[in-house]
Amino acid sequence: MINEQIRDREVRVIGQGGEQLGIMSSREAMRLADEAGLDLVKIAPTAKPPVCKIVDYGKFRYEQTRKEKEAKKKQRIIDVKEIRLSPNIDKNDLNTKVNAARKFLSKGDKVKITLRFRGREMAHMANSKHILDDIAENLADIAVVEKAPKVEGRSMTMFLTEKR
Repeated sequence: MINEQIRDREVRVIGQGGEQLGIMSSREAMRLADEAGLDLVKIAPTAKPPVCKIVDYGKFRYEQTRKEKEAKKKQRIIDVKEIRLSPNIDKNDLNTKVNAARKFLSKGDKVKITLRFRGREMAHMANSKHILDDIAENLADIAVVEKAPKVEGRSMTMFLTEKR
């Protein structure tokens, strides 16, 4: 809200240099803003009393959008990468999958390791848990287990994240 849109009886006013001008009526604050040739902008509407600042509104909006863009640049979206295995995987194939997981973790992504069971493999699910444990052990230097191995239907899944 700016200028005449501010309908509060009393507002806390901050001057253009950032100094506190105190609590006054919104009319008085508008008069001060007009004298300075600037706008009265409500910056904290939920405060008691609401906080208004005397600023150039165009410049204020520009600074606000610039800050939002900077914040957006710094944030990173974490993806979940999935690695699928079967219970009868060989050592070398397992090492290849571990290296892929290491690469994903170093990029900052989470890794979901899925051990899929087909047909008669379903009868020996408990015996295959050691595969997921081996992967967690091989990646212990850079990763931590976020969710322990858990059986869901025909698969066993485990989540790994990068160590902080």
